[in-house]
Amino acid sequence: MSTWERRTVLGLLVGVGALTAGGLSAQDLADFDYENLSFRGIGGEVGQIFPSRVEDAYSYTFFVDLGYLGPGLRIVPSATYWTSPFKDAEVQELEARLTDLAGAPVDLGEIQWTDVAVALDGQVVWRLPGSLFSFAGAGVALHVLDGEGAAIQGTLVEDLLDSLTPGFNLHLGFEYPLADQFRLSTQGRYEVMGDLQYFEVRAGIRILFGNLAAGEGRSR
Repeated sequence: MSTWERRTVLGLLVGVGALTAGGLSAQDLADFDYENLSFRGIGGEVGQIFPSRVEDAYSYTFFVDLGYLGPGLRIVPSATYWTSPFKDAEVQELEARLTDLAGAPVDLGEIQWTDVAVALDGQVVWRLPGSLFSFAGAGVALHVLDGEGAAIQGTLVEDLLDSLTPGFNLHLGFEYPLADQFRLSTQGRYEVMGDLQYFEVRAGIRILFGNLAAGEGRSR
């Protein structure tokens, strides 16, 4: 992990800790129970990832708001998609290894990696002055990774790149309600799965249905 990545993770951990402490003591979002955990909203986000092994890429996320499991603790399942070519250095390193094994030059061309991730996040929500909300938390995910390329089709290399990989994330973000049921959101995330890590920034919308929890409404 690079120095920049270590600093990013440390910053997210500090942010999660600080906002968690604030969120758990917040009065506006207190006194929630398991019976309130139900489908109550949907949303979508577009983001950009900055990965360790593949090129930077756009990401697309759909999520569901299941409400509050405990005081200020929101549960959010989601599905995210991105696809990106491997960095040249990664492909060249793999070509060198295969050349050593085969005893002849190997040209792999472009290799594409696609990820479809299903995640479950727990977010501590904290109300800031005015109508702004912050949230911070962590989550677990299952990543369906698929490697593709003309030169690796049907080979062991493709089999090695195709995998079902668990992962986890740390994240923090902000929401601004344009109306009680409609919110703009933005967040930063650090995802870790196997030998791939990446920082991600997202922005999108959240649409809520039915009654809001106490303290969730827009300031009048």
